[in-house]
Order: sequence, then C-alpha cells, then structure tokens
Amino acid sequence: MSFVEELPAKIDTTGATLAGFRSAEDLLIPDVEDVVADVAHHHHPHGSDPISDNTMVLNMGPQHPSTRGVLRLVIALDGETSVSLAPDIGYLHTGIEKTCEAKFYSQVIPLTDRIDYLAPMCNNLGYALAVEKLLELEIPERAQYIRVLFMELMRLNSHLVWLGTHAMDIGALTVFLYCFREREELMRIFEAVSGQRMMTSYIRIGGVSMEPPLDLFDRIRAFLKTFPSKIAEYEGLLNNNPIWYSRLKGVGYISGADAIALGVTGPPLRASGVDFDVRRDMPYSGYEKFKFAVPVSNDGDVWARYLLRMQEMRESVSICLQALDGMPEGRIVADAPKIILPDREQMKTQMESLIHHFKIVTEGFAVPAGEATSSIEAPHGMMNYYVVSDGTAKPYRVHMRNADFATLQALETMCKGRLIADVVAVIGSIDIVLGAIDR
Repeated sequence: MSFVEELPAKIDTTGATLAGFRSAEDLLIPDVEDVVADVAHHHHPHGSDPISDNTMVLNMGPQHPSTRGVLRLVIALDGETSVSLAPDIGYLHTGIEKTCEAKFYSQVIPLTDRIDYLAPMCNNLGYALAVEKLLELEIPERAQYIRVLFMELMRLNSHLVWLGTHAMDIGALTVFLYCFREREELMRIFEAVSGQRMMTSYIRIGGVSMEPPLDLFDRIRAFLKTFPSKIAEYEGLLNNNPIWYSRLKGVGYISGADAIALGVTGPPLRASGVDFDVRRDMPYSGYEKFKFAVPVSNDGDVWARYLLRMQEMRESVSICLQALDGMPEGRIVADAPKIILPDREQMKTQMESLIHHFKIVTEGFAVPAGEATSSIEAPHGMMNYYVVSDGTAKPYRVHMRNADFATLQALETMCKGRLIADVVAVIGSIDIVLGAIDR
C-alpha cells in the first residue's frame, strides 16, 4: 500500500477551525473509581445474576513493556470487549518540575534528560529555548545546525524503540532485534559527542556543550547512507505479514476532532488527518531553512500511525543530510562570557576567564525577571516549556508540557468497544514514555 496515496489535502489547523470540535469533558474520560463504579452498577440484559453477567474489572499492569515505564490500566470487560478503561499513573513520579526550583538554570539541563529518556536532547532544547528567550541570547548558526542534526537523530532513536517494542507486543520479535541493531550505532554516536549513551546533557543554554569529534560527521553520514535500506527491511518483515496487518488495520481509531479535543499532538494527531508539525508551522533552531515533508493520514488507526512514523524516519534522514551538507563554520556557543562557561584553554592563561568560570559554577547567572515559553516537535509530539524567572540565578517555576500525558488521555477513546488484545496494540501505537507522564 502506498503511503503517499493516503495523504489528504492540507488541513487548516488554526484556532478558528476548532470551534466545532468536542471538548475533553464531552468525551467523558473515566478515572479508576468511575470504571469500578460502572461495573458495580452494571445492568446486564439477564438481570443482576453474577453467573449470567460477564462484566468484570481487570488490572493490566502496573507493568507493560510497550509503555517504556510503569502503567496500570483498569479495564471493565464484557467478555473480552473493553467497556471502559482508565489509566492509573504516578508509579514513576520524580518531582522534576519542583526540583528545578532548587537548581541553577544550567543545573536543570540534566533533569530534563530524564523526562523522555529516549530523546533527551529534545528535552534539553525545549528548556534551553525558553531560557534563551529570557536572556535574549543569539545562538550561532553552527550551533543551530548541530541542534537540528541531533534532534532528528533523537527522533530516529525514539522511533526505533517504538517500532521494536510495538512489533514485539504483536509477536514480531525479529523486528525488535533489528531495530536495536541500528539503535546501538546511534547510541555510540551520542556517546562520542557527549560522553553518555542516554542522559547526554549535550544541548546547553546558549548552544551545545562541545564541538563534535573530527570524524563524527563522517560516521553519521555513513549511518544515514545505509539506514533507509534498514527501514525497507523492517517494512519487508511487517507490511505483507497478514497477522501484523489484521492486528493494526482498523484498530484504535480516533478522529481528528477528538484528537484535538484531547490535546493529542505528534504522529497520533497527524495520523488522524490534522496536518500540524511544530518544525514547519512554528519553526525554531533554523528549521525554516530545511526542506522536508510532513506525512499525514486520514485513517486514524494503529496502521496509519505505524505507516506515518516509518515515513517520518525517512524524512529525518533527509533533514540530517541537509544539516551535514550545510553545516557552517563558527562558534558553537553564544558570545556571553557571564553566562557561557569559558573555554578550558582560556582558563589556563586568562585570569578573567577563570573568574567567570568560578562565578558561573558556584553562583550561577541571574536571568532577567519575566516568563517565557518554547515549543518543539519532539518524537512523541509537541513539547512545551514554561519558565518563570524572578531575577535570581534559580528559576521561580519550570513547567513541562509533554505530548505523552495528553496522548495517554486519548487511550480510552481508542480502545472502547475493542477486544482486550487490541488494547496492547493501541498502547504500542501511541508511543508513550511514563517518565514524561510521571515527571
């Protein structure tokens, strides 16, 4: 099936078109108590005889592999059909937003790594953009290109974990092994540039932490050269597999109107026919200089979400190659000596640089009072940061709006009336990380 044939005409996603869409309250999303109460008062056609009443409450979790975290689902079942469903979250609660208030602005960066730990640099960037607005920093073009390059490599990394675990949930173990084969090379690239495989803390306020090693861009280009053939390999294993197709096609449907009402963004939203991508519609970090397509499908089911992410990986390869081809020379951090740590070689020869380093590390740097927001297109959808400064060296408030929480809210709408086996497929298709939800 050609994905291009499924692409609809561009849909206007401005606020003026949302008036007729349903609100989240209208969708009656249940909580755990509602599900249990509904079953307790369930009226079966045969009366209240428990022998003839097939409705029961089932706990799925609180552990499930496709969530990359700890999630408990409380499902009311009539036989094997889901009557209602409520996610029960909070098992991974870390209090990251509150912890940010006790840290210097630069010390918050490692905390952001641990939100969506499959795309840590995306979290770094979202936070850095908000603080850079408050500081009115001008980011060098080379740093912008490096940021875009690693944003898209992070998208590939996240999508590979999604595809591998999603396929494994359906029973296709081979795809999981193949996806992690390519992900391992990405992990080595991240380690080469930052010293860490996962919690990279590479993107900093004002730019990036260090210049990439001399041979790294060649390694990235070699990976990108072969990766499209790997995507075709995954599709060769899955697209014509009748079990895979029947488990995904027509399952977990959500309309574009309901997706918007529930705050869904990213691939699940675009798979429901809403053509919105922050990189294109609200560009940041120089994304306006790159040419790429935004895949969209009108089908709104698990199959559409699968096809869309596969195409997104191909577009990410294209963006990475453009970043490598157009990589400019120059600085990798802003020219702000009272904010950016000086070069270590300068510290050894210049007293002023040593003093700046000492004061930034021990006292932080003051940020002008005010508030700022930022938005990026993370692999799971739209990520927003809201940072409030009271003029000191520590943020007064940091709030993170991750796509995962809103997408999980839509799970009940996707699963109602479906078999319990379909719930597993739907969870895999929405691609959530509980670290982001329970932050």
